[in-house]
Amino acid sequence: MHTNTASDLLQEVRARLRRARRVFVLTGAGVSAESGVPTFRGGGNAAVWKGMPFSLISSAEMLERDLPAVWEWFDYRRDALKDLQPNPAHHALAKMQDNLDSFALGTQNIDDLHTRAGSRGVLELHGNIWRARCTRCQARIDLRTADEGERPPACRTCGAPMRPDVVLFGEMLPAGVFERAAAAAMRCDLCFVVGTSALVYPAMQLPEIALQAGAYIVEINPEQTPFSDRCHATLQGRAGEVLKAVTSDG
Repeated sequence: MHTNTASDLLQEVRARLRRARRVFVLTGAGVSAESGVPTFRGGGNAAVWKGMPFSLISSAEMLERDLPAVWEWFDYRRDALKDLQPNPAHHALAKMQDNLDSFALGTQNIDDLHTRAGSRGVLELHGNIWRARCTRCQARIDLRTADEGERPPACRTCGAPMRPDVVLFGEMLPAGVFERAAAAAMRCDLCFVVGTSALVYPAMQLPEIALQAGAYIVEINPEQTPFSDRCHATLQGRAGEVLKAVTSDG
């Protein structure tokens, strides 16, 4: 869709943002990668832990087969995340929200960095690695404040074992979260797709929904993606640098 120079596109996107009434943003692993979060882009079949592929150790099948092993894997991942900080992309999106009356942010990332940067009401499409959820009554706890070290933790409400509150391979998205994101995408007049490979569904249905509803679509990514040609503007580069330029007051 886009033929302008990078500079022209940036100015057009900034102008669109100033005029926008309702903005929807979808973020993917590329945003978190700029904080040092591993992306596991070797693919679902790449061995990532104790010789097991990501697609197995992070699966509903493994949850049923060996819940303690799943906990060990996610404890390992949390340990790798605990000292990481939000980056300029996270902060730019929080600033964008502060300047808009209607703003919704959906993320495929589970690291909580958007919320830590100040974003409010984040739609966590794939859950949150810092939470646990009861396998029976669905009660949740924040592992940063309520973790007593037991693996798997026992639910304080019903006593059943708890699990990481994330979406595993073979599972549906959390009830209601995709619907809320889809409603925001359908209402928006400006949609940003940031740091995603455009290969993960159903999340990538969201910019499609926005496009079909008439929104102006902006992709921010270091590389072209399968969705690039469907966007009105593709700004290539690191998410933090591009979003800082987009949201700059200058």
